[in-house]
Amino acid sequence: MAIANFAPQTVADAGTYVPPVAEYAFLLKEAFGTDVVARATGGALSADDAGDALEAAGEFAAEVFAPLDRVGDQVGAQLVDGGVRTPDGFKEAYKAFAEAGWVSASVSEEAGGDGLPGSVTAALSEFWNASNAAFALCPGLSHGAISALQKNGSAELRSSYLPKLVSGEWTGTMNLTEPQAGSDLGAVRTMARDNGDGSWAVSGQKIFITWGDHDVADNIVHLVLARTEGAPEGHRGLSLFLVPKFKLDANGAPGERNSVVTVGLEHKLGIHASPTCVLQFEDATGYLVGELHQGLIGMFVMMNEARVGIGVQGLGVADRAYQRAFAYAHTRLQGSVLGLPEGTPIAGHPDVRRLLVSMSSRISAMRAFSVLVGDVHDRAESDGTGALAELFVPILKSWLTEQAVHVSSDAVQVHGGMGFIEETGAAQHFRDSRILPIYEGTTAIQSNDLVGRKVLRDKGETVSQVFALIREHLAALTATGNDVAKRLAERTERAVAAAERATQALLGFGASPRDAFAVSVPFQELLATLVGGWMHATIVNAVLAHTEVSADDERRLLEADFYSAHHLARVHALAETVAAGEIG
Repeated sequence: MAIANFAPQTVADAGTYVPPVAEYAFLLKEAFGTDVVARATGGALSADDAGDALEAAGEFAAEVFAPLDRVGDQVGAQLVDGGVRTPDGFKEAYKAFAEAGWVSASVSEEAGGDGLPGSVTAALSEFWNASNAAFALCPGLSHGAISALQKNGSAELRSSYLPKLVSGEWTGTMNLTEPQAGSDLGAVRTMARDNGDGSWAVSGQKIFITWGDHDVADNIVHLVLARTEGAPEGHRGLSLFLVPKFKLDANGAPGERNSVVTVGLEHKLGIHASPTCVLQFEDATGYLVGELHQGLIGMFVMMNEARVGIGVQGLGVADRAYQRAFAYAHTRLQGSVLGLPEGTPIAGHPDVRRLLVSMSSRISAMRAFSVLVGDVHDRAESDGTGALAELFVPILKSWLTEQAVHVSSDAVQVHGGMGFIEETGAAQHFRDSRILPIYEGTTAIQSNDLVGRKVLRDKGETVSQVFALIREHLAALTATGNDVAKRLAERTERAVAAAERATQALLGFGASPRDAFAVSVPFQELLATLVGGWMHATIVNAVLAHTEVSADDERRLLEADFYSAHHLARVHALAETVAAGEIG
């Protein structure tokens, strides 16, 4: 097969971003055997309708966000006179983003947004994050704050704050972490004192607050976990408070500055344009969200949405790194290429080709899974797929973020020594990606959740449903008679059998929970890798239904064949690791 056949689209300049609009059109309309957009909206919106929105979003991402990615990395957010200044162009870009309706597009209709289904918002999220991961964190956090406020806030709070958050005129944040309370939220010590007038005085320090201060919007709505006087110790004593940067005047507009001070900005490995703030609250005026001592219930609404969003952020960063590596490999001449004419670029070298197909095969599987997860969440209530939706969240977050690190590292490798040089841009994606498996719950936290709450608790019932769904697709593959399909089906079936053995081994650790949790990360990786094979099975089934095979279809078949040979094979080794339990 010619080396150009696995192009994402045409070879573009290394600094540009090409949004995968056509790939999403295929996923939304064909890959899962139906128009998932029409199914989610009851026919009110189709995949073709969504395609128009994705075209416009792709143009915005490529033309507005992407050009700011480099300056954002080089200049970064800066603390000036007690306030955060974003890099030149960010303020104008955010205003254009909000005015174009991209914040409200992904917000539910109940909260006042456009209510695009999750399968479509997954695509939008990839575009924003691929074009500018640091920038995308700002509206991403606002979406989480909107969901938490809509579900748990009082009618008064919703009427006062939701419209401006939904329009994008104001932004939202999530304030959990403190110097002594990272993953252990039970150690939170920020206090809230009842003022007796419906408001609370919030005092304490929060760290690692993403977009905790900035100059791109008129107000910032902080959602803050805090204790109240006499509250129980640990998680049960936490409550959730809305604390605005500017208190609202009689007309509901930003007025007096609240007692929230930005005392520092973290100097980070990557995402430099995203201001990661240290915030000091000193009797800041806040308002209770939800019930007293039920703060984690409200905050987990935001956290779960953020986990899905960060997973898709990993996909976006991975694809941007791949596109840059692909462009470089197809223009860089270095040495004679075995079996190919003189003047063939390095993309023709067997191992460079291996790296590129390895990257693209993982990205295609991750992208399909992000659409599936969005679709399953859309149908969770109507189709009874809630357990599957819950199972998929920790897999999505951990798999896509860990793969972002691997793919961006491979992108540096494709560049060779030039990848280690900042001017090529490859290093930025590697640096940006490294935070993704850490924040919003580390890979270990996601894997412990997967094993403890999603597998052991129901004795493997939900994960067994996944195995059954995979086998349905494999039966269809085998029936096609296509060689790639047959290889994919055979390799995936053996991987499913290995995953079943690993699940039984995990369930057998009931008397020794340390054994189960010692291998939770390998088990998560095993399931994620298997899910990737499942996604390629769905893609190949859709491709083989075409009467004519396009260049994109040839790429999809190549990726599926490669993934099943190079990546699915790891399931067997991981199954042995899981069965071993804790060593020593």
